[in-house]
Amino acid sequence: MKTGQRGMTLAGLLVGAFVVALGALLGMKVIPEYLEHRQIVGAVKKVAASADAATGVAQVRAAFDRQANVDYITAITGADLEITREAGAIVVSFAYEKRIPLFANVSLLLDFTGSSKE
Repeated sequence: MKTGQRGMTLAGLLVGAFVVALGALLGMKVIPEYLEHRQIVGAVKKVAASADAATGVAQVRAAFDRQANVDYITAITGADLEITREAGAIVVSFAYEKRIPLFANVSLLLDFTGSSKE
């Protein structure tokens, strides 16, 4: 017959709580950045789809700025977009990085890229 105690030690509980807290911290700081990236991709595709052959670069940038204002996009502006023409169609692409401070002098660097062609 077993008479030993079973269960989790205090040290195990503290390590588990630390892992859960670290995961929650990363999730709360990283998920909004990925959501904003998805909004940027959607805005870029919307602007590129509405542009025709006569649309100029300045008009595309202004259209993105208007869409970014509506969607509360703050990571990039129309000036950060790279606008090219491929086979008569306008292709809008972008690249940016986001530095997220975690704690003390530790930061997380995320590189985002996207295009209306994808």
